[in-house]
Amino acid sequence: MNSVLLRADNISKSFGGVQALKDVSLTLKKGEVYGLIGPNGAGKTTFFNCLTGLYVPDSGQFTFGDTPLISHAPDKTVRQGIARTFQNIRLFANMTALENVMVGRHARLRSNIVSDILRTPFNRREEQATEDMALQLLHYVGISARAHDLAKHLSYGDQRRLEIARALATNPRLLCLDEPAAGMNANETAGLRQLIEAIRADGISILLIEHDVQLVMGLCDRIAVLDYGELICEDVPAIVQQHPRVIEAYLGSGAHA
Repeated sequence: MNSVLLRADNISKSFGGVQALKDVSLTLKKGEVYGLIGPNGAGKTTFFNCLTGLYVPDSGQFTFGDTPLISHAPDKTVRQGIARTFQNIRLFANMTALENVMVGRHARLRSNIVSDILRTPFNRREEQATEDMALQLLHYVGISARAHDLAKHLSYGDQRRLEIARALATNPRLLCLDEPAAGMNANETAGLRQLIEAIRADGISILLIEHDVQLVMGLCDRIAVLDYGELICEDVPAIVQQHPRVIEAYLGSGAHA
């Protein structure tokens, strides 16, 4: 957990007259669970969108490992080893859970359109390997029994797990989770925490946006706090939760007193 995996240097993004991010700089280390928190509208998802290629920052730069992220194209970002889930679940509702995870593997496949049409031996082997891997990932996230059910028929918690499995299918080095516990009950949240800990134990670093402060404080190694697009604190959980500006951002100016 000593070497830096992701570096954000002075990331800024505005929409018209609204400054969504203002000179945000932070570093995420290999093997780390790193929390990104803040009130609604603080710029957290905008930061994710800039990192994963959905938005182009107005200024600043991301560096992943030793490589600058300069393409700002989602498919190229995935191939570099960054995968994400979304605040609002984005599954293929009319495809099965298994098919959703197989789609996530597409960025790592070597078959081309010709081999797909001709159904070459290599194509068939790769397709079978993809299906096997997808089944393993569904087992990993705890929903293998629902492999052949349509995504829209899964419970909300299972849809969240399916989206994580699909992201893992891209073979990421960094997994970005945007409010994965949103809408979950206490038992589902506890299971999610165990899953995130397992993912980290398997060598994948995690960048986590989450409003469940108890989950964040108990899970993250370090936390960054955004407020009105600015980074107001970055430290270990015990320091962050006592920081006056963090308390003010969440509870109001009189809360610290």
